[in-house]
Amino acid sequence: PAGAGPRRLRAAAMAGFVRELERRAGPALRLEQRAAGGVGCVVWDAALVLAKFLETGACPLARRHVLELGAGTGAVGIMAATLGANVTVTDLEELQELLMVNIENNKHLVTGSVRAKVLKWGEDVTEFQPPPDYILMADCIYYEESLEPLLKTLKDLTGPDTCVLCCYEQRTMGKNPEIERKYFELLQRDFELEKIPLDRHDEEYRSEDIHIVSIHRKQKVGPQ
Repeated sequence: PAGAGPRRLRAAAMAGFVRELERRAGPALRLEQRAAGGVGCVVWDAALVLAKFLETGACPLARRHVLELGAGTGAVGIMAATLGANVTVTDLEELQELLMVNIENNKHLVTGSVRAKVLKWGEDVTEFQPPPDYILMADCIYYEESLEPLLKTLKDLTGPDTCVLCCYEQRTMGKNPEIERKYFELLQRDFELEKIPLDRHDEEYRSEDIHIVSIHRKQKVGPQ
């Protein structure tokens, strides 16, 4: 039933070391996780929702240049690569080994290409130019101290035609609501935001508290 997907899968995602993510066509993705190593080492619900949204075909990915930020296990980027995109999954140095393992485990399903690279938010992004067609982000709005570096990286990476797809779970505990509010407030200085309606998400992998936002650079208006 609608809304059951992520809820039903949360316990399974944490329980085993390998997480299978079903695909509409062909074998499931097999994603290794780590019992220790921080938040980047498990497949979170927002990653499932975004990966399955890509499968709906709402965004044409074949032969497109795609970059995933804060990729963690690589679930979203690898799914994009199975849909024909040429993908670079990025995260910190300590997550590269896990990304490489998951790329290797699923390379027989990839119809585009996929590689893993280190990208620390706020630092130089020259090697990731020219701007990608798509930037994918799942559950990247988490730590207050990472907001400014993340926004800098988004501004440095995006061109006028880049579409950023940001999927996040709305959390009500502690500082999460404040961090989320601040993030979108800062983001709207340079970007236009459009929430993708729930009825356009995957039929099963959707939830009322998991949102997908389409983000584009504001077009600069010159002097009249």
